[in-house]
Amino acid sequence: MPFAVTHVILTIILVDLYRDYVTRHKRYFSMHTLFVAGIAGLLPDIDVPLNWLIEWMGFQPGILEHGIITHTAVFGLVFLIPALIFLKKGNKKAAAYFFVIAFGILFHIFLDYLLGGGYYEGVMWLWPLSTATYKVHLLKIIEGPNLLMWLDAAILLLWLWHEEIKHKISDFI
Repeated sequence: MPFAVTHVILTIILVDLYRDYVTRHKRYFSMHTLFVAGIAGLLPDIDVPLNWLIEWMGFQPGILEHGIITHTAVFGLVFLIPALIFLKKGNKKAAAYFFVIAFGILFHIFLDYLLGGGYYEGVMWLWPLSTATYKVHLLKIIEGPNLLMWLDAAILLLWLWHEEIKHKISDFI
């Protein structure tokens, strides 16, 4: 299963690349929007602290068990509703926030599907219509010592290199 850093940084990177090379509209995709996208990339794992709280209170987590309800496409798609409402009303900045939240959640689920994580047997893409799980789990195929730490480090360094080339971040040091 990817570390939290992988979920956050990859979501930020993809939204940043979209902002820099596709929309080129920094008014709607500001640095704050990138920050929100990073948080959204970790949002499906909110079930972990909720699970601790529920168990501490003496209850069974049920569908709030890690990797179930918050790791379904429905959880991410729910945020498209306010995004589309704001977009229709002409509030593009608010719409952008909800679009990046939906993207962050769905991307987290995709990473769990692709790299390993989510529900124990895979990701329930079609929930609530089906509880069938799907997985690729590439990290199980190419396991190695400290692979996840190396993955996080490589992603971070590549992104910092991109930011130096594109935005000259060394000017801020």
